[in-house]
Amino acid sequence: MFEQTNNNGFFAQQQGTQDLTVAKSFMTQVFGWMFLAMVVTAITAYWFASTPELVSSLRNVETGGMTPLGWIVTLAPLGFVLLMSFGFQRLSPAVLTLLFISFSVLMGMSMSFILLVYTAASVYKTFAVTAAMFGVMAVTGYTTKTDLTKFGSIMMMGMVGLMIAMLVNFFMHSGTMDYIISVIGVLIFTGLTAYDVQRLKRMGAGAGEYGNENIKKLSILGALTLYLDFINLFMFLLRFLGDRK
Repeated sequence: MFEQTNNNGFFAQQQGTQDLTVAKSFMTQVFGWMFLAMVVTAITAYWFASTPELVSSLRNVETGGMTPLGWIVTLAPLGFVLLMSFGFQRLSPAVLTLLFISFSVLMGMSMSFILLVYTAASVYKTFAVTAAMFGVMAVTGYTTKTDLTKFGSIMMMGMVGLMIAMLVNFFMHSGTMDYIISVIGVLIFTGLTAYDVQRLKRMGAGAGEYGNENIKKLSILGALTLYLDFINLFMFLLRFLGDRK
């Protein structure tokens, strides 16, 4: 009896160690894909912002409004997110990878406007602040023993409310409401970062059951989730920290 109990404890410990190793490997893939997407977006944004011909293809220089191509570039990333999310089962890892890289390029094209509106120094400063906040919350989500499931559900409901408020303010043009939305946005995506990292870590612990093909696809979708957390946090912080030209 005593020997059997020891054996059970040993196997449980071995299983726990194995799950932790698999989770670390999975999270390494997730952050690797996310880093790649951030680099692609940054290079694309800089390239478009520094090339007048490319800027004019997205934005009418005389009126300041967006061209038809500009609107397509702005709205297309949402379509890519929906396609990758709902087409997970049908898409192969190669196709999902291509969509993810294409999404990163489109985001870079869309975000090139930021470098035209805000000073480079304030953009770099905001990026550094975002990276620090994201890093702290990612470590918190990965290491905390507290279950963040309920907290994440609250954050998700808050995000839905935030989108509705942004839609309403699109017509109201209220400066006060815009400020409140920005504050709430920072809080929501800061919290979602910790929740999403913990959720992905738990998913990674059982990744061995999915097969190599699905693990790669899951890591790309995980990277997409964290990428969106980072970008949204950056955009809301830029409203506070960004200096317009």
